[in-house]
Parts: sequence; structure tokens; C-alpha cells
Amino acid sequence: MLRTRIAVSVAAAAAGLAVLTACSGAETAQPVIAPAAAGGTGGGQLGNAAPASNESKLVVADVAAVGQVLTDQNGMTLYRFDKDTAKPPKSNCDGDCAKAWPPMLATGDVQVQGVDKSLVGKVTRTDGTEQITVGGWALYRYAKDAKAGDATGQGVGGAWYASNAKGGKAGQQAATGTEAGVVKLSATKIDGLGDAITDQNGMTLYLFTKDTKKAKTSACNGDCQKTWPPVLSNGKVELQGIDSKLLGSIKRADGTEQVTIGGWPVYTFSKDLKPGDANGMGVNGTWFVIEPAGCKLGTNPATAATSQAPASSGGTGSSSSSDSGGYSY
Repeated sequence: MLRTRIAVSVAAAAAGLAVLTACSGAETAQPVIAPAAAGGTGGGQLGNAAPASNESKLVVADVAAVGQVLTDQNGMTLYRFDKDTAKPPKSNCDGDCAKAWPPMLATGDVQVQGVDKSLVGKVTRTDGTEQITVGGWALYRYAKDAKAGDATGQGVGGAWYASNAKGGKAGQQAATGTEAGVVKLSATKIDGLGDAITDQNGMTLYLFTKDTKKAKTSACNGDCQKTWPPVLSNGKVELQGIDSKLLGSIKRADGTEQVTIGGWPVYTFSKDLKPGDANGMGVNGTWFVIEPAGCKLGTNPATAATSQAPASSGGTGSSSSSDSGGYSY
């Protein structure tokens, strides 16, 4: 896999070490390792059953907790893989990966319902079969989705997401004002909370206090990262209202690179459904909105007086221990 790049110099990164002391009271608990995610690029599990019909059909449907997604002719959720490419279309999921994530193969003409036909295409896989694409992105099913309406593959490995009708990631607002593949982090204000960082889709970013500033890996893997998808550096990172000295990255267990701000790996929350949501604030007393200064919200002396940080047991939502992917963090 090509190593991604972070738009900050080594000198700037070194200078950023001095800035890390701006936060007060930030926890530095030792990392814990969660079980590896099922699926991802491996898994070795046989794919879900072959379609009941020989017809290839793309249908837009509503799936609980995800929203509008693409499904096949049997109502099974379709996914896209971040390690594929759309320009040009290419699948990078073969072998054991394709057992866990069976490709949606083209069988004759592809019928559509609620999908722009002009966005539908095909890509030839390494075994010579043709896989259906939407917006250039190859489509897959997930072997662990047992029935129509399941979307258990959402966020697996921080790289698998249900596809929307345009080939984008379902559950996330389409990025605007930035080139494809660019991560853009901006300082913003969230009602009732105060200063925060959001991504190019307007989604709130969080830090995990079981990570540490000096750690070179993330403590949130496996099922944890399905609930808390890491912000990956898919190309350069653009900053707006954030000091470039705070920008960095770490390598995750699966080889991807995760963006760090002020030394903290940053994440989104799967239960934030629209820009401005901050339902992950305070979940389990370990997940907190991250401020533009690279601090846990409310611990930066410059903004603590004006921040309205909720209690750690609930934050802006009523999340329980299940919100952390089934682990006690």
C-alpha cells in the first residue's frame, strides 16, 4: 500500500512538541488492545449466499442507523472499500478479502432503482470477472450480513462503508469545497459545547483518553474502530484555524495512517448522523470532543471558561457502554 503523506514538515512537527503542553488534566492511560476486526482485508470466512436471482440490480434503500444505502436485488447492503480507487476504477480486494467481502459481479445488464444509470459501470477483477461500480467505486456485500437490512460491515477496519447512490460513503455528508481524497480539518463551534474540530464532512472529531500523546499506535482497534472510525490520512491534510505544528500521524495496526492533532489520534463517532452532532462527548468517560488546540474539550485554559462541557457519563447524547463497540473503555 502506498504510504500516505501528511502536509507538515519534520521541523514543524518537532516544534509542535512544545505546543502539546497547552492542555491540562488530559489522561495518559496505557493503551489497551481490542480484538482484531472480523473481515477487513482478511477473514477467510466464506461469502454470503449467492443471489436468489441471476439479475443484477442496484436499489436505494433505508437502513437503520446508516440511512440511505445501495442494496442488491435481494436487499443486501452494498459496500465500498477505501483501499480501492475510483479514478481509475480498481478493486484491491482479492483472495481471503473477497471471501469476507464478496464482490457484486455483473450478470448481464445492470438494472437500477433510484440510482443514476450514468454512474454505473464495471471493472475487471484479477480473476477476469466483472464487478459492478458506482461512481467508479467497486461494490461488495459483507459475509456477516445475514439478512436484508443488515449493515454490520459499516466502518469495519476503518476502511469499509456502505455505499450511497453516488458511490460515496453512506452516513456521511458528501465532501464539498475540497479535492477528492483530501482530509480537511477545521476549527468550528458546536452549539452547547464550544470550540471543536470537524472534518471535511462537518463531522465532529474526538480523542480517546486511553490513547497517549507519545504512543505510536491507536488503542482503538477491532470492533472499537467500527464505532469510532479513525480519521485516516488519505493524501495530504488541509487545516483551517488549526496550528500546523499540532498536525501529525501514527501508523495503525492495519498499516493505515491516522491523523493526530496535538499528539492525539482523532476519530469520528458512528452515531453522529449529521454535522453539528456531538453524541460521543463523554461516552464512558474516555471519549471527548477535541479542541483546535489539540486538547480534550474543556482542558485548554484559553477556552475552558467558555466551554460548556457536559458530564462525562453522557455528553450531548444518552450513550451507554454499548456505544464503545461492546468494550469497557
